[in-house]
Amino acid sequence: MFSYIIVIASILSVSYSAYCHGKPDPNAQPNNYGYTTADLQLINTVDHGKAYLAGPTDQQFYVLHLYGSPYEMGYAHGQLLKDVVIQFVDQVWEYITDEMPYSNVFPGLDNATLQEALAITADATAPWTPDRFYDEMQGLADATGISFDEILRIHMLPSLTQGHCSMFGAWGNATLESQHGDLIQLRALDWDTEGPFKDFPMVSVYHPVDGHPFANIAFTGFVGSITGVSSSRCSISEIGVSYPDETFGSESRFGAPFPFVLRDILQFDTTVEDATKRMNESRRTCDLILGVGCGNEGPNGKFRGYEYSYSTLNVYNWDNLEPYNASADPQWHPRIEDIVYWGMDWLCPNYDIVLSEQLTKYYGKINADLAISNIVAQTQTGNLHIAIYDYYQDAVFISFHARSDQNSVTLKNAYDRPYVKFDLNKLFTETL
Repeated sequence: MFSYIIVIASILSVSYSAYCHGKPDPNAQPNNYGYTTADLQLINTVDHGKAYLAGPTDQQFYVLHLYGSPYEMGYAHGQLLKDVVIQFVDQVWEYITDEMPYSNVFPGLDNATLQEALAITADATAPWTPDRFYDEMQGLADATGISFDEILRIHMLPSLTQGHCSMFGAWGNATLESQHGDLIQLRALDWDTEGPFKDFPMVSVYHPVDGHPFANIAFTGFVGSITGVSSSRCSISEIGVSYPDETFGSESRFGAPFPFVLRDILQFDTTVEDATKRMNESRRTCDLILGVGCGNEGPNGKFRGYEYSYSTLNVYNWDNLEPYNASADPQWHPRIEDIVYWGMDWLCPNYDIVLSEQLTKYYGKINADLAISNIVAQTQTGNLHIAIYDYYQDAVFISFHARSDQNSVTLKNAYDRPYVKFDLNKLFTETL
């Protein structure tokens, strides 16, 4: 097993100075669907949890409230949605086996599979994975009858197949006219829409015995965090980096899986400084851009971006934003006062240009309505799901990709669809 890990580590080299491919459609249309408020319908209760359906009839998704210890919350998750979790795990494994040969990820391993790589990654990350994550996954396994190893390995998937995503944090003068300078933050997930992930959207609201409540925005059966917000009003954004520059340094598969690091930020941290300290002290792994915003920090909230890898952790405000070349003309990633942002990757001019143009166009007036209608939709980012954390309204706006059974839906990407608004105070004060 160790020899396989060494092989994987040896082919993780990257070619610096390459740029990402693709660009938004120059004729991309605004999203005029806006949002609806969460219309929660209770569908099931168990000793440590409750399940709801949220959203309009044609795009409903699950919202779980889970209470107790890690094992109790995992068991409640499995009790509430046993059949759905089984379907998710079965379909993910089928997709991994049939559609995602590992040779597509690393051509040097023609005879290996992504399934084997996930098992290797689970072993490589074990020394840096807290027991509470294993306990929760064991509860989920016990309640559903699914193998613990199957559940664990699926949780390694984001670390091997990071999505191309986008983010911004805007505050101060950037939102002065629209929301008195209060922070608004985007997390747009651009990932695989051909596989089963679009068919299992879910919001899991945790009420743990340790830490504070937080909401995971992900998939049924998934306990790591890739998108989320906490009752301390801290929220996360994440971008997988396929086009780094030399400042990232080296990667490693030996360390803490980043969805678990991000979840700990949501569950335990209350300030940007807390999150920065956690990342700095973590055994980091792959190349990422992360964003953490805390709406209760300072007069208007605080946001910082992070260049994150095994060997590097650089912290960015708007005035030291990278990548940046002061002599470039035109600027494809300009520094904009009180805005930290990246479009799709680290070196991705085609998306950074459009995103920066949208942010500049609406500067001073940026709010959730404009983020939904123009900034996100016309940048065409967030095909799988989107969260807009709005600390002026104390709300999160969520949109998911259309499910496979929604054949009559013309607009399928999350950035083109209606959003659902959740009041954060109601979300986190829900009792069992």
